[in-house]
Order: sequence, then structure tokens, then C-alpha cells
Amino acid sequence: MNLPVPFVTIGLLILSNLFMTVAWYGHLKFKAVPLFLVILASWGIAFFEYLLQVPANRMGYGHFSAAQLKTIQEVVSLSVFVLFSWAWLGEKLTWNVAAGFACIGFGAFLIFQGPGTGPN
Repeated sequence: MNLPVPFVTIGLLILSNLFMTVAWYGHLKFKAVPLFLVILASWGIAFFEYLLQVPANRMGYGHFSAAQLKTIQEVVSLSVFVLFSWAWLGEKLTWNVAAGFACIGFGAFLIFQGPGTGPN
């Protein structure tokens, strides 16, 4: 079964961002753990992020431009982060953070509009 390129690309980017968000922010609940151990653990987790993100970009490029791939990655990253910061860190989504993310979302929308939206 061949899945559509956008589905595979975005799915892999979602999974990769789950790993990267844990690598970058998961340790914040464990302030007593020595920094060098946190760095080593984060590198280990980030390895799996690369195993997913590099193929996502390789498969997606051609269907999406590089700017579109980066935009998708950033929107996915922010979306995963909002859920992670709420579920793992117990942070609330405030109106100003939501408004800021909405502005970024509008910028992402613009990337996919008009000329220059596909690869050359």
C-alpha cells in the first residue's frame, strides 16, 4: 500500500517532533539530575528524531519546497510543544502565547499561498 507523500511526510515529522520535544524539554522536571547525564540522554533521544526527520524531508522534498517542509516542521513543533508543555510540565496555554502561535500559524499559511509554493 502506497500512502500519499504528504501523509507520510507529515506523519514522520509529527513523530520526529515528539522525540525532539522530549529530548529538549523532558528533562526540565528532573533538575536534580546532573547536566552531563541530561545532555547524554537528550542526544540519545534526538538520534531517533533524526531517524524520522531526515527521511521525512527526503520523501517530502519534490512534493513540497524546502521552505514548505520547514514551515510544516515548525507548525508541527509548536503544536507538539503546546500539548507537551501542558501534559508533561503542567503549564497552561495563556492568551498571549496562543495569540503568538496564531501569528506564526498565519505566517505558515502565507508560505503555502501564491507563487513560489512548489519546488523549482
